[in-house]
Amino acid sequence: MQTVLKAENIKVQFGGLIAVNNVSLTLTKGQVLGLIGPNGAGKSTLFNAITGFTPISAGKITFLDQDVTRLAAYLRTRHGMGRTFQTERPYEEMTVLENVLVAAFLKNTRRKDAECVALAALEKVGLLDRANQLSSDLNLARLRRLELAKALALEPQVLFLDEIMAGLNPPALKEMIELLRTLTATGVSIVMVEHIMEAIIQLADHVIVLASGNKIAEGSATEVINDANVIEAYLGTD
Repeated sequence: MQTVLKAENIKVQFGGLIAVNNVSLTLTKGQVLGLIGPNGAGKSTLFNAITGFTPISAGKITFLDQDVTRLAAYLRTRHGMGRTFQTERPYEEMTVLENVLVAAFLKNTRRKDAECVALAALEKVGLLDRANQLSSDLNLARLRRLELAKALALEPQVLFLDEIMAGLNPPALKEMIELLRTLTATGVSIVMVEHIMEAIIQLADHVIVLASGNKIAEGSATEVINDANVIEAYLGTD
């Protein structure tokens, strides 16, 4: 299997606080890697470190056989990293299509080319019929799809999804899971930070569990949710 992403001994420190402590991971093409753990475990910090939004104190990040450890976030995006954020922030005065065009222009300087990419992204997430609607009129489920479309418009090799399922009702959650399955079938790899275990169990090929900045378990979803260290991290001891 082709390795598309490798993070080695990543350490992120803020003053005296070690937020991520020597965590390593490997992602192969078409794989879904789940990052789970209790609140404050360091998941989002690791996520931000890999995508270039948080500087690392030690370690190395290799993406598509290139060392990107010190590369700016926008350059990592150009190389094939696309991500969503926990809080969706669309340009509310712009249409759905215009929102996605902003992302598409990063790699496509001609309007016609960018529009083709944006429309294709909207079609993939099921929002093509909303292209000319103001983004401010979308409900939560469609806003999440819009964020996903913006990431797809970057034409990524790896998608980084930060709690994209949070707050979705059961039908919308099921639809999002199926959508992500469709994307991985095309060869897109996914790293997802997620609290909804149903999504992790159904989607993740491999799961890493963090607690207090440390990796405490990894393996299949079934293996980690039955791990004594994971149970203690989430529920505490008697």
